[in-house]
Amino acid sequence: MARSSSGFVAGLTAAAVVAVGFLAYQAAAHAPSPAELAAQPRTPTTAPTTPATDAPKQPRKDPLALPAGSGTGERVVYALADRRVWLVDAKNQVTHTFTVMPSTVSPPPGSYAVTSRSGAVRGSDGVQIEHVVRFATVQDVSIGFSAAVDGSTPSPDPSRKTGGIRMKRADGDAMWTFASIGAKVVVVA
Repeated sequence: MARSSSGFVAGLTAAAVVAVGFLAYQAAAHAPSPAELAAQPRTPTTAPTTPATDAPKQPRKDPLALPAGSGTGERVVYALADRRVWLVDAKNQVTHTFTVMPSTVSPPPGSYAVTSRSGAVRGSDGVQIEHVVRFATVQDVSIGFSAAVDGSTPSPDPSRKTGGIRMKRADGDAMWTFASIGAKVVVVA
């Protein structure tokens, strides 16, 4: 039995030597020649790089692109993390996109409908606002888009429960025209 085991091991060793030799031959065939290596400029502070180390880990996200999974058809899309809104027509074309300042109370991701609108009122933070488009209620706080009449979009006071998602006045005009009662609002993370 010892004899057949040693013959088997000798056969495996020979096969491994052949495989390593073949791989070395392939590597040498594809390696640059010494002359090619000498022609490549090198500086002491620059290490050679390979495409794998230079490539980004994931493709860079276009902040203006409509979020995947935001539905289809005419809708308002509000991305919580991006602090951005897209107005999307019936052909799934973005007609307007803009940044917003979120409120202290945010709606959970999901699909909503515009429930009420106000042309001009005083916000829960005491600021005079216009073009209010409400679509949700969370923790007894009405959530909606609005624009401050003075054009400001400051960060909300974190000690107060507010639901106003603030935008610039021109964006408020676009929202007011686009989102009538019943319009679909999709909130994504």
